[in-house]
Amino acid sequence: MAKDPLDEFFDSTSARVHSSARKLAKVVRAAYPIGVPALIMKSSTDRYGEAAGYSFHLGTPDENLRRIASWLLTEAGGKQQALLKLVPRLWKRHGREDVALAALLLANLDHRRLGSDPWAILASNISRKEPADALLLTIEEVLRAGRQLPSDEVLLEWCGGRAIDGHLAILAIHAGSVRGERVSSEVAQAVQNVSVPAGDSLLARIKARIVSG
Repeated sequence: MAKDPLDEFFDSTSARVHSSARKLAKVVRAAYPIGVPALIMKSSTDRYGEAAGYSFHLGTPDENLRRIASWLLTEAGGKQQALLKLVPRLWKRHGREDVALAALLLANLDHRRLGSDPWAILASNISRKEPADALLLTIEEVLRAGRQLPSDEVLLEWCGGRAIDGHLAILAIHAGSVRGERVSSEVAQAVQNVSVPAGDSLLARIKARIVSG
């Protein structure tokens, strides 16, 4: 029986790469297209990536991305410092697959042992302009992993910061509300001052729901 090509790739990769975020970034970029009919999807994925604000989009299935994340976490064991450094590298490179993989790692790293905070890492790495779906994807992965919503103090800080930080707050509040969580009236009030794109945008609709309460 033929071996799965992604498993073959993992098996052929030197264990030494797991000590370097720079090397890991190269390895996962090579892993994204494995088993994916990239040539068939090439034109449409390129257009999608450009329109959404990603540097590339290869069409890698979520299942493969989760397998890559699982491999990274398993091979790192209790030494996840390189993975912690990998997250900002992936976000900076900003391919669609990079953002999704960064979200999976951010959600599943052992932040207690690392002394890190997933919300602080996310907020510190986003640029002045980000695709809303990239932010929402990351927020949902972090919450799915059992993390708590950012504190009211953090949400208030985001609402009073850059426009993109306010958008991050709006999307976090929205994702929390889907799970039945509510924020304080002070936070809901602060959301009113967050600038969002005009018209019937996703952010505008979510903001209106939060403000109306």
